[in-house]
Formats: sequence, structure tokens, C-alpha cells
Amino acid sequence: MITPGLPHQNNIQQVGYKLLSMLSFKGRKAEEVSRVLVSACLWNDSVESKSKGYNVSPQTVRNYVEEQGTEVIEKLLESMRRISMEILKGVKEVDISIDWTTKTWYGKPVEGLGSSAKGNSWNYATATTKYQNMVLLLAFVPQVNGMSKDEIVKLLMEQIVGMGLKVGLVTLDAGFYTVEVLKFISQFKFVIGVPVGDVKIYEEFDGEYTTNSKRHKKEEQVKFRLLVYGKEIVKKRKKTVVYFARATNLDLPKREVLKLYNKVRSPIETSYRNIKAFLPFTSSTKFIFRELIFVLAMIFYSLYTVFKNVMTREEFRLLLILCFLDDLSDLKDFIFNLEETLINTIDLFLWR
Repeated sequence: MITPGLPHQNNIQQVGYKLLSMLSFKGRKAEEVSRVLVSACLWNDSVESKSKGYNVSPQTVRNYVEEQGTEVIEKLLESMRRISMEILKGVKEVDISIDWTTKTWYGKPVEGLGSSAKGNSWNYATATTKYQNMVLLLAFVPQVNGMSKDEIVKLLMEQIVGMGLKVGLVTLDAGFYTVEVLKFISQFKFVIGVPVGDVKIYEEFDGEYTTNSKRHKKEEQVKFRLLVYGKEIVKKRKKTVVYFARATNLDLPKREVLKLYNKVRSPIETSYRNIKAFLPFTSSTKFIFRELIFVLAMIFYSLYTVFKNVMTREEFRLLLILCFLDDLSDLKDFIFNLEETLINTIDLFLWR
């Protein structure tokens, strides 16, 4: 049966086959390993749990990823960029947003991380652009120990330029506010968040400002246009004004700059939420393993953007699950749990 209004089942099946082909593992158990990883993403479940249904041990999956993961990740990222470029066909200039997301893992600390929660969190940085109501992934960098913020930005921008795209405007979160980053992005049109505590201006402001970094000499500081604005919030029934700051080189009215920043930057947060919806779990503490499953989750998100206008994320997930017949027994449990949750929710409302 084909559900009215949704993509033809053959198109969804092609996506399923494409996913397996993107995971270019080699070896006798290559297909089983690929199916385990895809299944774990679809169910947002653990890799170890899903391996049981594919006649392969969790250790075998880990061995394949640890031995061939680097090559597979490169091919997955190339596929991700190819999907975005196909949608952007004919587009030469893009406005981009750069940010990172943190994924915390519980258990034994692992090495090679770059996060304040040392040993248990990884930061993954991406660059996105919004086109025809779709947030497209263009570049990806895992943040590792010793990597500076300007290095992250440069690597992401190099990937975008390497795709043959020109950057019109770049927006960045306040976490990237450093002298080095400001110097680099000054060659583009930019708007970057600024920690108000750094500039110490707690009033409406629109004027020239110079950084005051203690790690840099006077001649190394950077000048830019600083915008500060207040937002009224209610906390404990009391109204308080909270101030936010932005640095820019745009010669536009203050209101337009702030509106443009929100328009370009906000969608990247949505992309992270959708990526994490496809992100599986694992007990592996290997850097390569956790990087691969994050990249695989990005691929799922990229493929979902193709169908975004005709179906929800969960409809996309469910139709793909139906392509993997091995998961049908799990599907029965899923539907049963969903029904049970619905009944409990109805009971809760009836008792109010």
C-alpha cells in the first residue's frame, strides 16, 4: 500500500539501498555491520543492541569501524556534500552559519576530545546554509584537543570554498568570539555573537569597538562595529532586561543586522536537533567509532531534507524502517509501546 501524499515506496527503498552503499565496508561481515549501524540510527538505539538481530557480535562491528572507519567517514562526508550540492544546483553564493554541538557520553572517559567536560563530551562543528526552507549541511569538523577556534572556522570555510561556493555572509555563535577568528572572518561579511561580559556594555549601543584581549598586544587588537541590544524577560515574576551583543562589518541599520543574524544562524540549531534524533548510542570509547556514528546521523538528516516538504521526520524514519524487514519485529514492539503510551496519556487527562 502507498500512503497518499508521501513519496512512492520505491523512492524510499532506493534511499535505503543508498544508505547501505554509502557504508563502504569491506569484508565477509561488511553488509551485516552496515545494517547494524543503519538500524541503530533508525531506531535511535544502541549499536550493541541492534547487532544481536544481524548475526554479528558487537565486537565485530567495533573492529570493522576501528579498522576501516576513517575511509568510510570520508566517503560519507563526500556523500553529504553531494546531496547538498545537488539541491543547490546553480547556486553560486550562500549565507552560512557556523556552530558546534556537544554530545556527552556517560561512562569511561575517552581521549582526543575538545570540551569543557573533559573526557566525556565531544564537540562537532558544522557549517550550514538555508535554501528553499531546507537547512543543508556543507562542512564538518570534529573538535579535538589542541584545536583552536579559528582553526575550526578555517577548516569549515576551506571545505565550502572547495565545493565551488562563494560565502556571502557568515554568522557565528558567541563561543567563536576570539581575536583570531575576527581577523579571519573580516575578509567576509560577518555577524558574530559577543559575550556581553567581555565588552561590559549593558545598554543599547551601536558604535565602534576594539577588542581588549590580554593575550594580544595593542597593535594586534581588532576593531569592529559593536551592536548591543536588550531583551526583557520575566524571572520569578520580576521583569529584567538582559543584554546581548553582536560584532559585524555590515553597513546596515542595527535592526536589519540583528534580524539577518537570527535568520541565517537560527536554522543550525534545528539541524542539530534533527541530527541527534538519528544518533545511535554505543559503549565504544574509540574516537573513530563515535565520530562515524555522528557523521552517519548527519547523512540521515541530509537524506531527510530531500523529503522534508512532503513528510515529517518520523514518517521518513518509519518508512525507512519498513525497508529493513529485519526490523519488523521491533516495529511491532514500537507500535505496542506507542499505543500503551497513548492510553496512559488519555487516562491522565481523564483524571484531571
